[in-house]
Amino acid sequence: MRTKSTPAKRPRSSVAVQRAVRAAPPAAQLRAWALAAARAGAEVTLRVVGAAEARRLNRAFRRRDYAANVLSFAYSWRQGDVVLCHPVIRREARAQGKTLAAHYAHLVVHGVLHLHGLDHVRARDARRMERAERRILRRLGVADPYAVK
Repeated sequence: MRTKSTPAKRPRSSVAVQRAVRAAPPAAQLRAWALAAARAGAEVTLRVVGAAEARRLNRAFRRRDYAANVLSFAYSWRQGDVVLCHPVIRREARAQGKTLAAHYAHLVVHGVLHLHGLDHVRARDARRMERAERRILRRLGVADPYAVK
């Protein structure tokens, strides 16, 4: 029985990592980024894929015929999958002058926030989501992904 002096335990979150491609940050690093953005008790699967799988998923579930950098699939308030397309993320990191790790951190956090209901369709919602991303990434020691160079 819980008393005033006994704080409630925060339900632990879990993150599983799947790789359909070899090149990507270590699983422990991907997991740490996801846990930084996850709500208590979340169950998240991160899957790192190639361009063909990312394109198939984007076409099947969003009706968009290209490989997206990140796709999020929420199944409940606490369960979901985040799919990360390694070739797209690598290309974007180079084009934006970011390290691969920094771009992955941003997109993992971004994908997990989508699982928890944040979005960026409307300007107000985008500002809210970007503030959350910046706050989480700052705690992780990752530079502001929206800073103009």
